[in-house]
Amino acid sequence: MREALFRRLNQERWQRYETAGPEMAQNPDELAARFVALTDDLAYAQTFYPESDTTTYLNRLAGRQHQALYRNRPEPRGRFARFWLREVPLVLSQHRRELRWALLITLLSACIGALSAAYDETFVRVVLGDDYVNRTLANIHRGDPMAIYKSMDESPMFLYITFNNVRVALLAFAMGISAGLGTTYMLFQNGVMLGAFQFFFFRQKLLAAALLSIWIHGTLEISSIVVAGGAGYILARGILFPGTFTRTEALRRAARAGLKVAVGTVPLFVIAGFLESFVTRHTEMPLPVSLAIIGSSAAFIGWYYVWLPRQVRRQGLVATEAAA
Repeated sequence: MREALFRRLNQERWQRYETAGPEMAQNPDELAARFVALTDDLAYAQTFYPESDTTTYLNRLAGRQHQALYRNRPEPRGRFARFWLREVPLVLSQHRRELRWALLITLLSACIGALSAAYDETFVRVVLGDDYVNRTLANIHRGDPMAIYKSMDESPMFLYITFNNVRVALLAFAMGISAGLGTTYMLFQNGVMLGAFQFFFFRQKLLAAALLSIWIHGTLEISSIVVAGGAGYILARGILFPGTFTRTEALRRAARAGLKVAVGTVPLFVIAGFLESFVTRHTEMPLPVSLAIIGSSAAFIGWYYVWLPRQVRRQGLVATEAAA
């Protein structure tokens, strides 16, 4: 069928859809029927007139009908829980490779930071700053090496740390738009700081004390930064490897998936900020309490980012096989 004839046969119906009044939004069945009809028309136009104004027009009109249909759909109960317990784990299960790359780059960067600090005593000052190193050395001489965590009131410290960590995570995700180069730089920077920081306390023969204090909050914080880096690589993959989709569509899908993963880290940053501001400062904490906090944080990371995505993926595969 020629495009002109196709338009002439359907133009009146399309204009009716476009000029429908607000009362139509109250009739979901009619909205659904119109959306199905439009998607059929759009599929036909994309097949026979892929570069035409007709296809562009139908794509825009179908998008508006889709928004009208789902904007008025009642939101099912448990949407919040389903996002955290189903949607985010499902995305994680589909993008395990990107998360592994983020973890590998962070670990390699930490090793580089530790080796650099081992061979050059001034490297720690370059990475962490003279002020931080001087204050920490003074605290070590006073017998309280972790006193820097007590230098600020709890509430302002909590707000500052949480905001900064969330900002870093969202930036690590957004920098995926640079084909992953910006995300890699941020992971590298954080990894080098982590490695140099740990070696600094090793050189002072205080590594055990530092680990027991710092990883009270660091278990959740560092893990979440790695995951946010994985979200950035998801975005980068949509740009570099669109597969069978157009690059625009692949980027749109990757951005949606990566954003879910990045947003999923926000509660962990809030908890990590609370622990760093209100708990880490108690350096006199009994050893079993410190180990319990670190162990429970590590167990949660393993459950949420390793075990749960596998379970969700397995349940989806079973459901697919049963439906077939």
